[in-house]
Amino acid sequence: MTTTASTTATRQPVHTSAAERLKTDPTFQAFWLMRVGFTLVPILFGADKFAHVMVNWDKYLALDVQRWLSPFDTVHQTMYVVGAVEIFAGLVVLLLPRFGGYLVALWLAGIIVNLAILGGFWDVLMRDVALLLLALTFARLASAFPAGALSDRLITGVHRARGRST
Repeated sequence: MTTTASTTATRQPVHTSAAERLKTDPTFQAFWLMRVGFTLVPILFGADKFAHVMVNWDKYLALDVQRWLSPFDTVHQTMYVVGAVEIFAGLVVLLLPRFGGYLVALWLAGIIVNLAILGGFWDVLMRDVALLLLALTFARLASAFPAGALSDRLITGVHRARGRST
């Protein structure tokens, strides 16, 4: 007897392979698109805090935030820490998506507060509000799928044995 999971769109077997789910399950596709995005974007932006290839990131840190929160003398030095935190957040999303989504949302909330204090970058602030909502959505979506490095085995079609062969 095969157990099936019911959705409003289709009925799919619970034990389908991850590769098959990526082809047919819109929820699983959305989870992986967001997981890849919330892994790569923070890592790339974090790395660019060291290189300043995309933009001069220093202009996005409010001097008041610099004075209140940073032990460093310059905004540029603080941006190195910001870059390291963003790289860390991207890796957490990759390895622990249920937690990583909330971590990215919290980080984005801090960026939003910083941009509000700074003023003048309201378009970037509003984009980050949308990203915060997406990060929260991703965190909720991640709860529907196995978390952590073990879940990465699903994408390759390797299943953990739970008293049955697949």
